Amino acid sequence: MATAQAAPVRPAQAGARRGPLAALRERPAAGKLLLLALAALVLVPLVHSRWGGGIWPDALTADLSAPLGEVTDWIVSNRDNHPLFLYFFGHISNAVVLSVRGVYLVLLALGWAGVTVLAAAVAWRVAGVRLALTAAVSFLVCGLLGMWVPTMQTLALMAVAVLASVVLGLLLGLAAGLSDRTFRVLRPVLDTMQVLPAFAYLLPVVLVFGIGVPGAVLATVVYAAPPMARLTALGLRGADGGVMEAVASLGATGRQRLLTARLPLARKELLLGLNQTIMMALSMAVIASVIGAGGLGDRVYQALSSVDVGAALAAGIPIVLLAVVLDRTTEAAGRRIGAEPTGPALLRGRRGWTLAAVATAAVAFVGRLTDGRVWPEDVTVAIAGPVNTAKDWMVDHLYTGVPVVGGTADLASHFTSGVLNPLRSGLTGLPWWSVLLIVAALAWTIGTWRTAATAVLAMAAIGVLGVWEPSMDTLSQVLAAVAVTLVLGFGIAIGAARSERLERLLRPVLDVFQTMPQFVYLIPVVALFGVGRAPAAAAAIVYALPAVVRITTQGLRGVDPAAMECARSLGATTGQQLRQVQLPLARPSLLLAVNQAVVLVLAVVIIGGLVGSGALGYEVVLGLAQGDLATGLVAGAAIVCLGLMLDRVTQPTTRRQRQES
Repeated sequence: MATAQAAPVRPAQAGARRGPLAALRERPAAGKLLLLALAALVLVPLVHSRWGGGIWPDALTADLSAPLGEVTDWIVSNRDNHPLFLYFFGHISNAVVLSVRGVYLVLLALGWAGVTVLAAAVAWRVAGVRLALTAAVSFLVCGLLGMWVPTMQTLALMAVAVLASVVLGLLLGLAAGLSDRTFRVLRPVLDTMQVLPAFAYLLPVVLVFGIGVPGAVLATVVYAAPPMARLTALGLRGADGGVMEAVASLGATGRQRLLTARLPLARKELLLGLNQTIMMALSMAVIASVIGAGGLGDRVYQALSSVDVGAALAAGIPIVLLAVVLDRTTEAAGRRIGAEPTGPALLRGRRGWTLAAVATAAVAFVGRLTDGRVWPEDVTVAIAGPVNTAKDWMVDHLYTGVPVVGGTADLASHFTSGVLNPLRSGLTGLPWWSVLLIVAALAWTIGTWRTAATAVLAMAAIGVLGVWEPSMDTLSQVLAAVAVTLVLGFGIAIGAARSERLERLLRPVLDVFQTMPQFVYLIPVVALFGVGRAPAAAAAIVYALPAVVRITTQGLRGVDPAAMECARSLGATTGQQLRQVQLPLARPSLLLAVNQAVVLVLAVVIIGGLVGSGALGYEVVLGLAQGDLATGLVAGAAIVCLGLMLDRVTQPTTRRQRQES
């Protein structure tokens, strides 16, 4: 009797025999959601029966107003006589004032011609003739606009703040780069400082140092130091292992290894950190005008108070020019690391710097003889009047009465009633535990259980602080603004990735919009849209759009050309290439664009409290205006938690990435 041969197992049968567990292993996101659903089936009935649904229950809140109020009262009553303020904070405040005043007097001593030549000389030595001309023209434009003295005040404050930020960032970065334990301790602190909007830094600083330059400088230092610390640690931890092993084999001490190997290998990261610190310091120096920083930021803030678009633009243009010059100079310095020196041999190295110093000193001396310390008032161009005239025309013709659209006021009203109000009602109407479940599902799907736990705890902390409803209001504004930003940003970026001409046309526009301080965006949108949540959302969209366009364009252009050529050879249309090749391969860049959009939109929505956005932004502004540490600090902590949650649900984290970090 012949033995029966077993029939071959077909792939479909093999898949059927593997069972549901094998299928879930192939789909980890589905497995995570299934586990979360099973946990919800058990826990939700218990939670609902104990605390109910709706908004966050009062039984789970902690009233911090009393202890924080006591802290505020103690600070106010002891600020003028306690040894901590007299002999510690007082000395810091005096040192800051003397440093800023010293730098400002040096700039005045150089005169407008000396400062212009100095900026051009530094740009020439670092990046060449073209940037030198750009720097010279930029400073001359600051004078022509009648903003020379405010520009020097802002430069003096920035110089001190950037120096302190770089020193603090280097020290923290060195500690984190050389010690794994310190890195693990500092990382959550730097994460918190990164997601905390700049406006929330001001209240604690004002309570300790009062209104004026010291508080503005120290708030700027706290805001601008984290990028330097992060990038320093990144550069030190990423040093070439082979080089470090070779240096160690030669018997070098730890200090010698640091000075001769680690720091030189991390020069690019250090210069990138300097670049980011300068840009963030300039942004914060403008925001700190709310607490008396003076300079260009004070002019912008005054213009915001009176909705004077012309005055705001006259002060905003020098800020943009300063940002462009500083950004290009530090970026060029980073690119030149390791490159061959160019230009005539006579002007290279120390000789070139000596020539630049001599030229600056000679021009400054001639300027002193001709009484050229400040820009002559009779050589200025007043642009405020024509700009306000153009603004009035736009308001008269665009605010209402536009055919079909109805005008900007109608757009703002429709956006508020059709998008912001329903979204706010939906978020506040959801049971509080369902919001936590949604956050857990989003964070765990794209990350690890630690990511989900962090996001859920951040949202729970908002409820414990007793600001659930205003936080949901702020979240609704952020979600609406992010959605519009991503639709516009992805659309523009796809066009820029396909057309080099469009990318070249967009580059200067994006440069201007990316370097414009957050305050400046509020003034034209208030003029066109009025006050309320819609203008704050519009300003946030304009502020976050350049970063989304840049990151997405770079990601789409960075797709492997071989993959694109393969798709074209198979007859794929342009749309198919985009949907099936470019977008999937550019997924990391797209997710980074989403993450940056969330962070940037949140920052401006909070500042929108100045123009009627309400919610957490209004509470921060109220606490700052009244010196109420309880209101301002609780709102600031809620902003941190909200930003941390949004960061976790938009930044994918795999187990491998977490282990490498």
